[in-house]
Amino acid sequence: MLRQNGDMDLDALTTPPTPAGALALEVATRYLTPALLHHSVRSYAFARDHAERTGIVYDEELLYVAALLHDIGLAPEFDSHTVAFEDAGGHVAWVFGAGAGWSAERRDRLSLAIVDHMRDEVDADADPEGNLLEISTSVDISGRDAALWSDDVKRAVLGRYPRLDLGVEFVRCFQAQAHRKPDSAAAGAIRSGIADRIVVNPLEDY
Repeated sequence: MLRQNGDMDLDALTTPPTPAGALALEVATRYLTPALLHHSVRSYAFARDHAERTGIVYDEELLYVAALLHDIGLAPEFDSHTVAFEDAGGHVAWVFGAGAGWSAERRDRLSLAIVDHMRDEVDADADPEGNLLEISTSVDISGRDAALWSDDVKRAVLGRYPRLDLGVEFVRCFQAQAHRKPDSAAAGAIRSGIADRIVVNPLEDY
């Protein structure tokens, strides 16, 4: 349970659940900017809170690793000039899973969750981790469906992991992706006005 005596247990929402999770945090801390790192941790926290409220059954360790590595394809060391950043991130995560001793099937699920987080909608039955990651990253980046989370949850998560300059950095990253990969989901997001949605994200008020 993520709540104790009715209050949210923020440590339970943001602490690596396993040794592999701790290593994923180490990797993310090394390669992501502070703003993207905070975004990744917040995405996990919002995903777990949403899952508890809706009853979605998921693999906690897999979700944590996916959340921490879902933007690794935006890091200069792993940014591909030909492959969409979510696909590149999925490949990095697959290799990470191999190093962690995960089965090929579980590595495929990890990679799929990262790729799926850029879709407009993900089937929770087919890919629960991808569904949770798509929902949580959307609220954190553009504020989509922000009302689904309580003010207490948003205030606590953003208080511990502030947004820093995420909006400016994320738009810059997506514009670069769109320029080099015009058929990518990131390019589609730029064309659909994600920069404007980021500016008016209600999470900026916390």
